[in-house]
Amino acid sequence: MLSKNRIKYIRSLEMKKYRKAEKAFLAEGNKLVHDLLGHFSCKLLVATTSWLEANPRLIAQETIEVSPEELSRASLLKTPQEVLAVFEIPSYTRDDTLPARSLCLALDDVQDPGNLGTIIRIADWFGIAHIFCSQGTVDAFNPKTVQATMGALARVKLHYCDLKEFIRTQAARHVPVFGTFLDGGNIYSQELSDHGVIVMGNEGNGVSQEVEALVSHKLLIPNYPQGQETSESLNVAVATAIVCAEFRRRMS
Repeated sequence: MLSKNRIKYIRSLEMKKYRKAEKAFLAEGNKLVHDLLGHFSCKLLVATTSWLEANPRLIAQETIEVSPEELSRASLLKTPQEVLAVFEIPSYTRDDTLPARSLCLALDDVQDPGNLGTIIRIADWFGIAHIFCSQGTVDAFNPKTVQATMGALARVKLHYCDLKEFIRTQAARHVPVFGTFLDGGNIYSQELSDHGVIVMGNEGNGVSQEVEALVSHKLLIPNYPQGQETSESLNVAVATAIVCAEFRRRMS
C-alpha cells in the first residue's frame, strides 16, 4: 500500500528544490526504469503486481506493490504506466580537459525540459558522453527532461558550470569551439573536428554575446533553397541533431 506521505514525497520531486534536498529524481515507465536501474541507485520502486511478477530480479532499496489506482495517484503522467522509481541523483567529477580529446556539447541557457531531454538522447545516439551546461539551463533531472531522454540519461553525463569560464578555458587551450549562427559559414563546407565543444544556445535568444565572443568556429545550417523566405530558426534540439550528424559523418 502506498501511504499519503509516500505519494506526497514522490510528487514533490516534480520541483527542483525538493529534488535537490532529497538528492533524488523520478522516472516512470517500463523502458525508462529498466534502462536507469542498471546505472543509478534506486531508492524506491513502486509497481503493480503484474509488473513485479514479470521483473522479479530488479533491485531497489525499497519496493512497494500497488494497484493501478494507487500508482495513478502518485504518478505525474497523464497516462500512468505500471511502474515508477525514485533514483539517487549521481555526482560526477568534471574534467575540463575532455574537449581536448573528445567531442562535447555545451548548452547556453536551454530552457525547455523536452528540448534538453531530446538533446541528451541525441548526444547518446552520436556517442557524445558529456554535456556542459550553463547554470541557467533547465535541470537535467526535471521529470519531463528525464522522460524525454528515453533512458539516455544513463549514458550521458551533464555538468553544470559557469559556461563562459568553461569556454574561455577551452579557447585558451586552443581547443576548437563551434557554435551555430546566422552569420556563420555553411556547416557542409567548413572544416570540422573530432574533438572540441559544440555550443547550442537558448531557444529564443541563441548563444549569449559573452559566449559568442569565445566561439572560434561559427557555423550555419543553411535553409533550402537558399535565399527563399523560410522559418526564422530551427528548434534547438533539431539543430543539435543536424550538427552532430554532420560532425560524425565527417569522422566516419
